[in-house]
Amino acid sequence: MAKKIKTTGDVESVKRLTSAYADLRKEIGKVIVGQDIIIEHLFLTLLSRGHCLLIGVPGLAKTLLIKTLAQALDLKFSRIQFTPDLMPSDITGTEIIEENISTRTKTFKFIHGPVFANIVLADEINRTPPKTQAALLEAMQEHHVTAAGETYVLDEPFFVLATQNPIEQEGTYPLPEAQLDRFMLNLWLEYPSFAEEVQIVKSTTSRYDATVNHVLSADDIIEFQNLVRSVPVADNVIQFAVQLSERTRPSSPDAPAYIKNWITWGAGPRASQYLILGAKSRAILHGRFTPDIEDVKAIAGPVLRHRLVTSFNAEAEGVSTIQIVEKLVQDMNE
Repeated sequence: MAKKIKTTGDVESVKRLTSAYADLRKEIGKVIVGQDIIIEHLFLTLLSRGHCLLIGVPGLAKTLLIKTLAQALDLKFSRIQFTPDLMPSDITGTEIIEENISTRTKTFKFIHGPVFANIVLADEINRTPPKTQAALLEAMQEHHVTAAGETYVLDEPFFVLATQNPIEQEGTYPLPEAQLDRFMLNLWLEYPSFAEEVQIVKSTTSRYDATVNHVLSADDIIEFQNLVRSVPVADNVIQFAVQLSERTRPSSPDAPAYIKNWITWGAGPRASQYLILGAKSRAILHGRFTPDIEDVKAIAGPVLRHRLVTSFNAEAEGVSTIQIVEKLVQDMNE
């Protein structure tokens, strides 16, 4: 059984995390304008040992946001640009023949690929074939790479952020639902407000060059990840999360009529797990020692939106998965 937050050390850890998160927001704010909710969701996913899928039109600074986050966290960052000709070995690494000049003997040596980093940006993941996508997704799930019968363990923390462009679909290989389920959150980046865009243009067309300072180390992140697992959760909060996931399934007797009409397949148990882990992380980020139902509601959209398969009726009526999730959460309030 996980140790509960009750010692002085745990309380101090929560306070230190809250303070560090405020510093993190400040450092990222030197480069990124707005996107406060996205930054919070990215960090709570890291604390939960999850992975993120970011979707947004070009020019919304998805790549810059992730690079800045890695700089502020003092983590090793790696970017992989996914293309149709990318091979699995381009991600995981490959073996080469190395010759010892003195002994004239030849041996195989494994050269680590870009997946051997703490934060991996998988840029436009849907532009590469399923075989290459699967190589990254295996590393996400197992936190290791297997090549030529040898297993190479990835350094912790290990955090994958994949991006997709929702506009261009020609020449893409959309992730299957089973692979989408590996991502804890699906985040949609929206256009900045008028005032934010003015600030963006001012800073990016001038000589301004921000210096991002390190806030947390890899060891700090691992400590806080362990802290998240020790956060206690009331039974009614867990029950709410499970009920929310269960009611997305058309076969459930508790599913509303519109779910049976609009949804073909609902969310699985992994959604319930991520709802609770995300709620735990959100609670301690805000300086609270246990999550409540509001924390679950706050992350329901990003957790569930990519886990629902809509029916023809939903598509014909123009109903999106996020609208269905929002309606379901609202109905559970009544």
